[in-house]
Amino acid sequence: MKITGRKLIQRGWKQGQAIGVAIKVIRRAVKDGMDQEDAIDLADQVAAHPDQYIDDPVWNPLAECFQEEKQRAADSIRDTPVEYAVCGREDIESEALAQMDAACRLPVAHRGFLAPDAHVGYGLPIGGVLATRDAVIPWAVGVDIGCRMKLSITELPANRLEGLRGRLVNAIEEETSFGMGADFQPGNRREHPVMEDPAWRNLPGKFRQLHQGAWKQLGSSGGGNHFVEWGTLKLDDPTLGVAPGEYLALLSHSGSRGFGSKIAEHYSKLAAKICSSLPRQFSRLAWLAMSSAEGQEYWEAMNLAGRYAAANHDCIHRHVLKAAGIGAILQVDNHHNFAWREKHDGETYIVHRKGATPAGRGILGFIPGSMADPGYLVRGLGDEASLHSASHGAGRAMSRMAAKKSFTNSQVRKLLAERGVELLSGGLDECPMAYKDIRRIMANQSHLVETLGEFHPRIVKMAPEEGRPRRRR
Repeated sequence: MKITGRKLIQRGWKQGQAIGVAIKVIRRAVKDGMDQEDAIDLADQVAAHPDQYIDDPVWNPLAECFQEEKQRAADSIRDTPVEYAVCGREDIESEALAQMDAACRLPVAHRGFLAPDAHVGYGLPIGGVLATRDAVIPWAVGVDIGCRMKLSITELPANRLEGLRGRLVNAIEEETSFGMGADFQPGNRREHPVMEDPAWRNLPGKFRQLHQGAWKQLGSSGGGNHFVEWGTLKLDDPTLGVAPGEYLALLSHSGSRGFGSKIAEHYSKLAAKICSSLPRQFSRLAWLAMSSAEGQEYWEAMNLAGRYAAANHDCIHRHVLKAAGIGAILQVDNHHNFAWREKHDGETYIVHRKGATPAGRGILGFIPGSMADPGYLVRGLGDEASLHSASHGAGRAMSRMAAKKSFTNSQVRKLLAERGVELLSGGLDECPMAYKDIRRIMANQSHLVETLGEFHPRIVKMAPEEGRPRRRR
């Protein structure tokens, strides 16, 4: 069988000079007696480790070609970062600022923003926003693609909460499933039109089997900082079609579960392979060209994961509200781990928001605090310096491990009792003391969003301390 450039591209090679050199070298190796498939496999090895083949009499031309590409890529990293605004710099750790610096040195970077809740992440910091030219960065979207918030303002006044407490607790306990691997068993599986989305059939073959697993997890919540909670919302703005007042409300935070995680893992590795010549410290900022087949594959899969994440929240709210026998009069939701095509500075860019809330002018969203602190219903002000973005929460003040070492369950219980919060389950790593002051965060970004309402948690459900999923019967 004739070796072609198309065959190499199908194996993950980038178009360019190296393909032509590879074809010549592979043909020479075959002429010298090597099996063609073995020669192609060896070419892959040369691509991955060119320095090991520099002195090989047959493979030297290909090794040198890749060494030159590696040098060109290294040289393309900017000496100084492109412009990025920082909100609340005094509350952001130096490591997160260093990560943002690195992201803004990428050759595909146009401009960035760092929200006041920012802290260290993988590649792009949590709270980081990055606009790129013709490139999408899987790590800058994050592992939990489409992680989002949803708020349902109910028809009931806030003062009904205490009288309905037992019913509200039972609705959350019976209609949610938390933790890594949490799902719903046959007979209790959730239904939603997203599972009939044609995009499932357009996924690359290796991902099509994820459909059934995703269906099992539809309507469930992960671990970490994901939650479902009842609380009271003081609504101040009359323009939403809801009279100002205090309402009983339901709030959730979850994402695309195992499906999104597998998509993120695969395309992050693929991007790293394609951008293998990037310096090591930039490996988690590897990108896929939007003009490439791989970039388009990821884009379609990412958007499907986003629709699936939205469906998760739809199911959670529909089932919990129904079980409680309560109707909603207004619902607001938003992604905060995603990438969008947006126009800024007169051109269209890919805008990554990793733990950042879209805040275009007039756009509604929700920014939570912690299990014991308020969250805020907001409307974006369209600030251009922030790339129309705001924080996605209070942001962690310490790592999960540090929180476990610093506080005790009795300390948390005491604080929750003082704040009037009933915790049905949750880990010590999510204690309120592990988070920054949400009121300070909101004050720092008053030029990014206007506050329409303040939500106070009252009944909170998170993944259990031991991290084990609670399977539905």
